[in-house]
Amino acid sequence: MIMAWQPQEEGLRQIIQLLKESQSPDTVIQRTVQQKLEELNQVSDFNNYLIFVLTKLTSEDEPTRSLSGLILKNNIKSHYENLPPTVTEFVKAECLTAVGDTSALIRATVGILITTIASRGINTWPELLPALCQMLDSADYNVCEGAFGALQKICEDSSEYLEDDRQNKPLDILIPKFLQFFKHSSPKIRSHAIGCVNQFIVQKTPSLMNHIDVFLENLFHLAVDDEAEVRKNVCRAIVMLLEVRMDRLLPHLHDIIEYMLLRTQDPDENVALEACEFWLSIADQQICKEALTPYLPRLVPILVNGMRYSEIDIILLKGDVEEDENVPDREEDIRPRFHKSRNTHGNEEDNNDDEDDDDNLGDDSSLSDWNLRKCSAAALDVLANVFKEDILPILMPILKETLSSTEWEVKESGILALGAIAEGCMNGMIPHLNELIPYMINHLSDKKALVRAIICWTLSRYCHWVVSQPHEQYLKSMMHELLKRILDSNKRVQEAACSAFATLEEEATTELVPYLGFILETLVFAFSKYQHKNLLILYDAIGTLADSVGHNLNKPEYIHLLMPPLIQKWNALKDEDKDLFPLLECLSSVATALQSGFMPYAEPVFKRCISLVEQTLNQNIANSQSPDQFDAPDKDFMIVALDLLSGLAEGLTTFIESLINGSNTLQLLYQCMQDPLAEVRQSSFALLGDLTKACFQHVHPCIADFMPILAQNLNPDHISVCNNATWAIGEIAVKLGTEMQPYVPIILNQLVVTMNRTNTPKTLLENTAITIGRLGYVCPQDVAPLLQQFVRMWCTSLRNIRDNDEKDSAFRGMCQMISLNPGGVVQDFIFFCDAIASWINPKDDLKDMFYKILHGFKNQVGEENWTRFTDQFPQQLKERLSTAYGI
Repeated sequence: MIMAWQPQEEGLRQIIQLLKESQSPDTVIQRTVQQKLEELNQVSDFNNYLIFVLTKLTSEDEPTRSLSGLILKNNIKSHYENLPPTVTEFVKAECLTAVGDTSALIRATVGILITTIASRGINTWPELLPALCQMLDSADYNVCEGAFGALQKICEDSSEYLEDDRQNKPLDILIPKFLQFFKHSSPKIRSHAIGCVNQFIVQKTPSLMNHIDVFLENLFHLAVDDEAEVRKNVCRAIVMLLEVRMDRLLPHLHDIIEYMLLRTQDPDENVALEACEFWLSIADQQICKEALTPYLPRLVPILVNGMRYSEIDIILLKGDVEEDENVPDREEDIRPRFHKSRNTHGNEEDNNDDEDDDDNLGDDSSLSDWNLRKCSAAALDVLANVFKEDILPILMPILKETLSSTEWEVKESGILALGAIAEGCMNGMIPHLNELIPYMINHLSDKKALVRAIICWTLSRYCHWVVSQPHEQYLKSMMHELLKRILDSNKRVQEAACSAFATLEEEATTELVPYLGFILETLVFAFSKYQHKNLLILYDAIGTLADSVGHNLNKPEYIHLLMPPLIQKWNALKDEDKDLFPLLECLSSVATALQSGFMPYAEPVFKRCISLVEQTLNQNIANSQSPDQFDAPDKDFMIVALDLLSGLAEGLTTFIESLINGSNTLQLLYQCMQDPLAEVRQSSFALLGDLTKACFQHVHPCIADFMPILAQNLNPDHISVCNNATWAIGEIAVKLGTEMQPYVPIILNQLVVTMNRTNTPKTLLENTAITIGRLGYVCPQDVAPLLQQFVRMWCTSLRNIRDNDEKDSAFRGMCQMISLNPGGVVQDFIFFCDAIASWINPKDDLKDMFYKILHGFKNQVGEENWTRFTDQFPQQLKERLSTAYGI
């Protein structure tokens, strides 16, 4: 008989010593321990020792034994394939003997180990599931609970294997088994049983769907369970079922709604949060309005009540700390920032900002965990979007009461509710805003910081309306008060005010020009006041201001206010500091707005951008050649630098020529245009287009190299890349003139495909149409033969954009193509007439071209046919053409 493996006394003593040391807070000791553990991994039976300590060494304390198991788990994750088979078999066998350990901590650790091994190849452990299944029937609670704990983790990590036909679908056995335990006497086991089954709802796993009625029956049986964890899992199951098996819930829907109303007020906040998700989910269902209408009078007060800060929230938020502006931020409180390229070239501003930008429900970003307050506010927001004004008769009395409360937590929750409904109920709220906006502006000086912060957010949700009223009425006082709050002594209020002000800037745009001096003084003063985290938000507010007021910022007094602190920050930041992202984004907006006013600052900014691009490209090459020695670069640095170079080119126009001259900008751009990362290419093509407009003499020599790359990037599945490549081709065509001819064959067909694709986004359609028109302008004989393939879509996509130079050159191209191939437009001539009528003020010579084409067609077909043709026109179109072109 072979003797089972046994540890050596000395080896065991060493490992215990290491485990004890690794719990030391001293980082030096920890590093030594880490090193020793790495060395021990070379010892073939080291992992046997670790499992032995976990499962057999009951003389040691539980935390040390559990730690041994967790180190083993990491070893399995990193080195599983290299472990000797004798070791893995020993570890597996030991795990199965210890599933029912008397200690809950050891059981949980063993469960984690089992699922880690299973996720590395559950099919190489055929005895695992039968063994765990058998243990579920054990009379020993610890064995049953330990097996369930392990199974729940396996259901989470290896669900695909459990559903696999080739493995005889273990779930066919497991699901009925789990369902039996819904009525077990132990709450922990009931909770495990639902937790296991819940893993399979969303995928509509057939093994579960075949037992859906038994599942529902058992689920409803548990609805009033005494154990919070069980109630939480019941709520979670119902929310998931709502999305995938509404058909099965419909007969019970009224009971379910009653149940969820109750559970949303559960004394256990985790249960209430799961239940509150139900209202978010049902809002997406078509049946929502019909199902919830009778319950709104009860639901709305519950949601508003759920929006109050809980005691734990207030502690976490330091809600009792009113002044903290001098307390430095902890680095871990600052969320990582990712650069979002602003560089998508379009004709009109597409107003499709992600709603999430301002929809973080007025909340405390440091409490970024989802909680009942946020969920309740989100639920009220979506329901306001479903029910619109119909929700107000129920909500307004509640708001009146909460807003006049003397308890700050109650008043604050009312202001949050007022912000949450802004989008859905705007029309119905307008009659109340004459009272509510002054109320909020007055309370911006409330003595509670959390109240001041939420008012900033709620006001930002009504900005659009405030800006539409006469300035004297609300805008001026709101702006003054928000600027005071930007300089608040509380950091959370500073943050909320800065974000709200950025929203106001977007809405008010040039309406803010008369107040620019005052606004800039405040924002610049904030530079000296703000800690790290809010500085990043301040950059955004300044960048948005520049985008909003544009060239109005280009006044010496404004430049002297704004630029010194920005340049001081710019000089203080190292090249590898991610704070450069928001600062570069901000400078990009400022450079574009200041135009020639940015000239004195341009050279150092330009050189640093070039250096950032160069460093990133070099690091990328080093990494691809020796990945062990060099880390991959963070390409965001390069993307932000390219975007700022675009901002410089757009702002400085021809003045940038002196900077480009003698630099290696175009060689770097050639490399960036071929980067595998879409965002890098997107920003590269934007810069190429801007340089083409600003200093084509430097771009011209590179055209033969650039054109094939542009042609390869016209795939409309990559919307932003395709959009910017298309736009750049159009800009190059206008500058290149007839020299564009050799490149038309590699470009035109793909542009026509994009024009005719269904679901092509509006901006991409417009840019594609403009570029086709520009190609027709410089090479009409090459594009005109294809006219019939794109003319209808071309006309419909360009009728909606305002008069500008891009539209002008595109229409000149169209007129030239029509004169070469009039037959290509005959079938769609009504669309061309409509597109002509979309011009408000075409230049005289362009208007003359339109006149000739219209009259040419009229003469060609004769008076009678022309009349029959124009009788199909809408009245407005007929009148416009008659007035402008006498037809």
